Amino acid sequence: MLTEALEDAPVNTGMQTDLPVIHIGMATCGLASGARGLLDLIKKEVEKRQLNVQIVPTGCIGMCHNEPLVDVTMPGKYRVSYKNVKPMTLTQIFESHFGKNDFAKKYAVCQIPVEGAEPYEGLALMSDLPFFKGQVKIVTKRCGMIDPLSIEDYIAMDGYKALKKALTSMTPEEVVEQVTKSGLRGRGGGGFPTGLKWSLTQKSPGPEKYVVCNADEGDPGAFMDRSVLEGDPHAVLEGMIIASYAVGGAKKGYIYCRAEYPLAIRHLRKAIEDAKAHNFLGENILGTGLCFDIEIKEGAGAYVCGEETALLASIMGERGMPWPKPPFPAQKGVWGKPSVINNVETLGNIGHIILNGGDWYASYGSEKTKGTKTFALTGSIKNSGLIEVPAGTPLREIIYSIGGGMVEKKIPFKAAQLGGPSGGCIPVDGLDTPVDFENVVAAGAIMGSGGIVVMDEAACIVDTAKFFLKFTQDESCGECTPCRVGSKIMLDILTRITEGKGQEGDLDELVRLSMYVKSNSLCGLGGAAPNPVLSTIRYFREEYEAHIRDKRCPGTVCNDLIKYVVIEEDCTTCGLCEPVCPSGSVTWEKGEVAHIDLTTCIRCKACVDACKFRAII
Repeated sequence: MLTEALEDAPVNTGMQTDLPVIHIGMATCGLASGARGLLDLIKKEVEKRQLNVQIVPTGCIGMCHNEPLVDVTMPGKYRVSYKNVKPMTLTQIFESHFGKNDFAKKYAVCQIPVEGAEPYEGLALMSDLPFFKGQVKIVTKRCGMIDPLSIEDYIAMDGYKALKKALTSMTPEEVVEQVTKSGLRGRGGGGFPTGLKWSLTQKSPGPEKYVVCNADEGDPGAFMDRSVLEGDPHAVLEGMIIASYAVGGAKKGYIYCRAEYPLAIRHLRKAIEDAKAHNFLGENILGTGLCFDIEIKEGAGAYVCGEETALLASIMGERGMPWPKPPFPAQKGVWGKPSVINNVETLGNIGHIILNGGDWYASYGSEKTKGTKTFALTGSIKNSGLIEVPAGTPLREIIYSIGGGMVEKKIPFKAAQLGGPSGGCIPVDGLDTPVDFENVVAAGAIMGSGGIVVMDEAACIVDTAKFFLKFTQDESCGECTPCRVGSKIMLDILTRITEGKGQEGDLDELVRLSMYVKSNSLCGLGGAAPNPVLSTIRYFREEYEAHIRDKRCPGTVCNDLIKYVVIEEDCTTCGLCEPVCPSGSVTWEKGEVAHIDLTTCIRCKACVDACKFRAII
């Protein structure tokens, strides 16, 4: 039985065996970059060369900008990672490792230590790469390192040790005490102290209680929970089982995951099946008398179901609409029974906290936000991907040290949008903001579930605010008038502004409506909907005024407010702009400066993108 191996299971991040091992990133980001076809080619190459190797699919290690990723671990040597692997480079990778007993220097990005093995000379360690140097991996420790479908791999990296420790040597009160001592706060956006939430549920009367995992990650540009579920599903199960014990023996748990995450759901189903087979789930867990089972509930993609009471309503088969609090879920949740609700990242921390202690976890982070936080780093940035940093890490370090700075060096940073549709924008003057709950809120945004969308000067801040407000307006459940009607009126005003029909007084009206919606909406999502508008008016009022008074879009995004002009002195007469114009508005003769007919121009920006010399503005 695997449970017997928990006593002395070694930590083995490199999957070192007597056989060579080929890891390939098969998370959603890898699949989107062609990993499935690459896996087929690897299998054919192995068969062609008649090699005896292990081929191991893994989750996302975080370097989404380098996908597809392929790692090769030879017996006795460190694990070598290869980035942006193409079919044509596979032959050279195989030839280097299996023919020359070396690594393919042209394509390798780093090497990962393997216990008892030797490093290669002349290849950087993963921990020394700028992308990883400022990171501390706790929740994402196993993602990209193990086969997420293998319970053996999970156990080899301390999996289920925390569960055994909690069930055999700690009381429920002691478990709650360690979680409280850790300072862990809800990573779904609310930031409510996890230990306090567990304590309230534990003290609620009644023998029937529930544990709920919120995996309804709906923020545009956010993929933290999905990556954890795809790369380390057992960590979430272990956190839920420990929670069931801590709150007083809950017998049933639900994972509410949006149906748009089919790979995550598939991995969760396999993890639940394996956990049951090895007595980590089900009846009399590890012989301790604890009985707990988990059911997956697939959501239909309603953003409002990320709000905990709307989520509970959806689990019970009702329309996903929030209900007033109190009573809180800890008092009256799913099926009217006390329920503890945590998101994926919060639960992914639990095993590490129980195993290493609350004080250990609290040693990371800032004064009021302990531990680490995962972020989905996207937008106009070189190194997009999944990162995990200590809470309180300055935004500047995240964007420039880890993210590598702007994609286009000539186009400087403009703002970072944090917290999704409920968040706000932080400008260049706020780059030194420590990213934790309090400081981000003071800057006009929220941490939210962890999305960071980086924008450069080519972005239109008004259009950005309109995009996020349209999202929340579309996703409003419609239950309360302030959110349903207020957000629609605000969206109409923003739309007018981007169409060149803005009026004096629009900004004051937007602020007034924003404050009303924030103060009177029923749930937190409605109350936070105006945040993108308020933060952008706070920091970029002059850009709004340019749209309203000058009928000009500084970001050249709002089609009704822009026109394209060829700068004659910068034009090299190359003619690259002429064939890409879909309306035939660009005319060009060899050796002559291009010309744009503004009467037929549809403002698609194709000519701007085609011009390598920035001669069209």
